[in-house]
Amino acid sequence: MARRPGTPRLLRELNDRAALDLLVEQGPLTRAQIGEHTGLSKVTASQLLSRLEDRGLVEVVGEQAGGRGPNAALYSVVPSSAYVAGLEVGPDGVTAGVADITGCVAAQVTVDPNGADEPVKMVHNAVVKACRSARVALSKLSAFVIGTPGVVDPRSGDVQFSFDLPAWHEGVLAALKTDLRRPVTIENDVNLAAIAERAYGAAREAEDFALMWFDRGMGLSVMLGGRLHRGRSGGAGEIGYLPVPGAPLPLAAARRGPEDEGVTESTSWGTPSLAGGYGSLVGADAVRALAHRHGIVEPTAVECVRAAAADERHGGAFLDELANRISYGVTSVNIVLDPGLVVLSGSLGRAGGTPLAGRIERAVGRFSPTRPTVAVTEVEGNPVLRGALHAALERARDDVFSAPLGS
Repeated sequence: MARRPGTPRLLRELNDRAALDLLVEQGPLTRAQIGEHTGLSKVTASQLLSRLEDRGLVEVVGEQAGGRGPNAALYSVVPSSAYVAGLEVGPDGVTAGVADITGCVAAQVTVDPNGADEPVKMVHNAVVKACRSARVALSKLSAFVIGTPGVVDPRSGDVQFSFDLPAWHEGVLAALKTDLRRPVTIENDVNLAAIAERAYGAAREAEDFALMWFDRGMGLSVMLGGRLHRGRSGGAGEIGYLPVPGAPLPLAAARRGPEDEGVTESTSWGTPSLAGGYGSLVGADAVRALAHRHGIVEPTAVECVRAAAADERHGGAFLDELANRISYGVTSVNIVLDPGLVVLSGSLGRAGGTPLAGRIERAVGRFSPTRPTVAVTEVEGNPVLRGALHAALERARDDVFSAPLGS
């Protein structure tokens, strides 16, 4: 690819982008503060702000009192200069959020799974409902990122296989782009949770870490060198298929449907789930059954884990055994990748808190030559949706903030 020479025009574009990113992260700021953070002179900073005002990207939002002389104007990014949508799609429904270019969430809605066999219609209806709630026209959205369970081909960006969403398959991405008429990205839901964890949670600024997702299903996401590791075909992280001692072997060809081999019915969630492998030891049904054997008889797996973590004298033995089960997967990841940090996420991972995380860390330390830190997610709200919105904002800012001057 041809490299652009260091022309004055290119330098202006780079300075403009640096200032816009700074205003998003730390704004509002004065001209002097922008110059101080970027190393630009007062004259250059003034010219930069004038250009950005002309492009409709920044505006004066107030004044800052100083010493002598008039108050300094405070500049901020114009929130309405662009909007994005992020979605979490699952068998139980779709959650859609709309955020402005600064990252402020204008609306978040959840719709039922009616029409799950028509992905384009389901996504379109959720986005329209979120836009109406945010009072933002659909045409104002600059980017869409959609999180789904399953394998997403990193080359084509299409869903190759989703156990929970059989209607999501190759061709869905193109259909969504045609319908929405905007850039659309489909990403594995656990990968988006990892993106949110690095941006807002326990893995902030961590270059290497693994996120273990325990919820209705389970999954794994790995960040190496600050980049997601998706694998050649997008199958990295499908840890539910991991063969483990004491569990039947999973079938790679299993497809959703209780009549199919390799599939079982989840009594906890009321949906088909993968039989065998790691998932049969740490899935919701298995966790609840284990808790009941230890005398913790809450109605759901999440409530069982939460009750045990809140009363370790009564629930400690259950947490010990659960930690040992979970450690099979964490140890496998640690031995192969040595990420240094493993984050527990999903409703089950969050429910166990530090009592469960500490037990897993000690168990992995016994089984593995290195001992990673095991932490609990610190992302507030819906981590998949937050990751989707974060990824969409990065895409939109690249498009809007880095647009050539005069475009």
